[in-house]
Amino acid sequence: MKIKIDGKVVECDQNKTLLHILRDRGIEIPTLCYQENLKPEARCRLCLVEINGKLSTSCSKYPEKDMEIVTNSKKVKRARMINAELLISEHAKECFIENKEHDLCKIVQDVGLKDIRFDPTRKYKVELGTSVIRDNNLCVNCGRCVQVCADVQATWAIDFAGRGHNEHVTPYFEHGLHDVACIKCGQCIAACPVGAISEREHLQDVLKVLKDKKKHVVVQTAPSIRASLGEEFGMKPGTLVKGKMVSALRRCGFDKVFDTNLGADMTIMEEASEFIRRLSKGGPFPMITTCCPAWIKFMEHFYHDLLKNMSSCKSPHEMLGVLTKTYYAKKSNIAPKDIVVVSVMPCTAKKFESTRPELKSGVDYVLTTREFSKLIKHFNIDFKSLPNEKFDPALGISTGAGVMFGATGGVMEAALRTVYELATGKTLKKVEFNQLRGMCGIKEGVISLNGGKIKYAAANGLANARKLLERKNDYHFIEIMACPGGCIGGGGQPLPYSEEKIQKRMKAIYKEDRKLPFRKSHENPIVKDIYNEFLGAPLSRKSEKLLHTHYIKRSMF
Repeated sequence: MKIKIDGKVVECDQNKTLLHILRDRGIEIPTLCYQENLKPEARCRLCLVEINGKLSTSCSKYPEKDMEIVTNSKKVKRARMINAELLISEHAKECFIENKEHDLCKIVQDVGLKDIRFDPTRKYKVELGTSVIRDNNLCVNCGRCVQVCADVQATWAIDFAGRGHNEHVTPYFEHGLHDVACIKCGQCIAACPVGAISEREHLQDVLKVLKDKKKHVVVQTAPSIRASLGEEFGMKPGTLVKGKMVSALRRCGFDKVFDTNLGADMTIMEEASEFIRRLSKGGPFPMITTCCPAWIKFMEHFYHDLLKNMSSCKSPHEMLGVLTKTYYAKKSNIAPKDIVVVSVMPCTAKKFESTRPELKSGVDYVLTTREFSKLIKHFNIDFKSLPNEKFDPALGISTGAGVMFGATGGVMEAALRTVYELATGKTLKKVEFNQLRGMCGIKEGVISLNGGKIKYAAANGLANARKLLERKNDYHFIEIMACPGGCIGGGGQPLPYSEEKIQKRMKAIYKEDRKLPFRKSHENPIVKDIYNEFLGAPLSRKSEKLLHTHYIKRSMF
């Protein structure tokens, strides 16, 4: 189809919106409410263009015959500026003056707005949660958080209430997030373009404990951090910064720097053994992974019938937390009460997880990737110039299987590598399960095991998980991660998000897997030492006590 754009006749794809067509041609159009891969709602009215003389939103309009589009007329500029002014007036003048990081503040600068004629009149109480903080005084009702919670996570914990000037985003019945089926995933934080939603920070707590000379402060870092942290310091998405990351943590003052990937290897040992035990007993199937705390809370609210299907394994950082205060404490002759464990995670739900009484958590504080970057900047560390250093060996050696936990499908792939070899006694010739890789919402496959066929699947994004669970009885083994792309796209990762960034981080994860000397969790020499010296064997009484847990039923309202 041919249309006219700014006086030039162009060929275009009639299945693309005008916003995409214009951006494909290098014409920058401001947007605030638009989100990649989601249906446009056209709430912000910043993407206005002239179509045959009339103003229209480009995000929701498709090309038509004889359409003439003007993208930068005086009429368009004025309309965008007025809409930006109305939005920023509901935000905060302080942000207009001081903060250039939020999407709205950048747009205000780009459209040339010099002054705001209106004062904000909202007076909402800031909601402080264990993982997520909401400040409706900063909200502009763009709807991005509501759309993500509904369409991506299928949780519907928040929505719009009120009319006109009183319209606002809130959990149902005006409850707090802690009283509703919020899963703490943080995808609303990633979606918010104005900073009205943020994580509950533990940064000041960590800075305080680092000054306490009586405490032995240990830090562990999740698999995905090494593939995303560099973005906070101007490096390209997908840049592996493991060595610099370890170096930075030592310069921040941590006594030991451990690798959560070792916890992932321990998780695989327990989870694979648990699955093999279920095979011998005939079920219950499917067995479902429990590494993702947001998925666990989702299950506790909406799928009580799955309690019997859930693996009893704790998540990797929780396993490493308890091993730090037991195995490591004993070997190092340090009293557990004097050890403080800090986890650097891509996930806001990990903050909630560490407070769950059922876990008897060994983790004291959780920092997101964003908080970690603030910690590095607090100490004026020049991250890019740091030398590469290695994790402390006591709990710092890991495998390629462990690092794959950062990507959707990675937990299942790591588990299958070990399940096959433990169950058959044979060497798995091809360790890559390519059918489990990539951004597809649901992935599945079959593996032969001792003459039988084991069907497995993985889902990322809880709307996709709901679809997969409709046919859960087709499978023996299921992995579910709440965030799109898995932990690599977690709610605590560097902003802004895009699918392209997540894919680059994911490629870095698999690159790390390929170059490590050990690629299967049961090959890890530290894992062998922990069992030989301390736990005895996977699923032993001691392993069950320290590395396993249970889950509860929660109301869906």
